[in-house]
Amino acid sequence: MSLYKKIISASGVGSDATGHAEKLISAAGGFIGISLTLWLSSHYLGLQGAALLVASMGASAVLLFAVPHGALSQPWPLVGGNLISAIIGVSCAQAVSNMLIAAPLAVALAIAAMYYLRCIHPPGGATALTAVVGGAQVHQLGYQFVLTPVLLNVVVMLIAAVAVNWAFPWRRYPAAFRKLPESVARPQLAHADFQYALAQTGSYVDVNEDDLLNIYRLAAKHAWQLSDQPEKITAGLCYSNGETGDDLSVRKVVSLGEPGAEVTYKIVAGEGLGMIKTSPLADFSDWQRYEVILKNNAWHRIRNTGVGS
Repeated sequence: MSLYKKIISASGVGSDATGHAEKLISAAGGFIGISLTLWLSSHYLGLQGAALLVASMGASAVLLFAVPHGALSQPWPLVGGNLISAIIGVSCAQAVSNMLIAAPLAVALAIAAMYYLRCIHPPGGATALTAVVGGAQVHQLGYQFVLTPVLLNVVVMLIAAVAVNWAFPWRRYPAAFRKLPESVARPQLAHADFQYALAQTGSYVDVNEDDLLNIYRLAAKHAWQLSDQPEKITAGLCYSNGETGDDLSVRKVVSLGEPGAEVTYKIVAGEGLGMIKTSPLADFSDWQRYEVILKNNAWHRIRNTGVGS
């Protein structure tokens, strides 16, 4: 790897597969959310005080509108992360007179609390900090700061995120309301498998289980997509449609008609299990994605043999 590529890799510059429409939708959502929260916060804190609090809401807007399906963007992290951090921030401001101690202490305690309460939301750190360094207007509110304007701002942002994203089925918010491909709803991998895999990383990963499965499914289908090569369909071998879970189908070729115009096959996995059918070779080739073999009660793709990889 060249020095340039090493620097780019280390800096975290990644690829961006989002389209222009996604970027514009996210930007429009951020404009709507921040316009509403700025107006609301200025009513309680004035423009100067509101500017500090809305800074944390700006960070929330990035999560809710740019990555609406991320684990850190969901309703509980948004609500719990901001409210719990606000409570901690006000408490530190009142209990510790030295701001140089109170401010970092508030952020540190907010991080720990969000971890244990499963509501990690990065803007919560800014909310806790605002409660300490926000000045006299914020301090005068005391714990009222938690309700007005923090809670009101969070509710407004939540409503804005639901409303803006609802018009687009692929990015509806919360993530549970999205319309996912049917094959994602019934994964072959179990929830415990994902828990184990994520636990092995040793750090927090901002991706939910459905997104992780969908990425895996799409990447696997891309990697396994094969060109049609009817002459490679062989009697006695098994072929898969490339799907997983309940959508998986495997056919064993019983015989090939002469001169290879038809395929007689038996369904050995999936809907119609045990049935023997005949179809044109071209149709069978369109349907199949790769050759498989049954091993340890599971179907595995054959690589570098049969229909190739």
